[in-house]
Amino acid sequence: MIINDRVDVALALGAPGVHLGHDDLPPDAARKLLGDRAVIGYSTHNVTQAIAAAALPVNYLAIGPIFPTGSKANPDPVVGLDGLRVVRQAIGSKHLVAIGGITEENAADVIDAGADSVALISALLSGGPAEISARYRSLTRLLSQ
Repeated sequence: MIINDRVDVALALGAPGVHLGHDDLPPDAARKLLGDRAVIGYSTHNVTQAIAAAALPVNYLAIGPIFPTGSKANPDPVVGLDGLRVVRQAIGSKHLVAIGGITEENAADVIDAGADSVALISALLSGGPAEISARYRSLTRLLSQ
């Protein structure tokens, strides 16, 4: 389980990692607190941020929103598939997670554009709790083909 934003909670729970944003504890401080074995991810929203973040002591970068999203009140500008390709080229082999407006219908295109993995919110939760497992299995089948 990766804890969002809160290094203190990750430490208290003994969680294996944390995902940080620009308003959270800086990744270098988180690494000092959590140690070398912790998984640390960091959010980026454009190629300039991604290039800077690739040099940080993080295991993966998130980039987004790839598409328009309703999950955030004031989302950053849409990156798009072309922007995702540019980020992939710019950061080399650093693990890249795409987020924002990703659905079962467009997830394969996101992977094809250079993401190593996708993060979904609405696409999994929109049908209610009873459908989350089925949606997850369907997406997993789709992406493993």
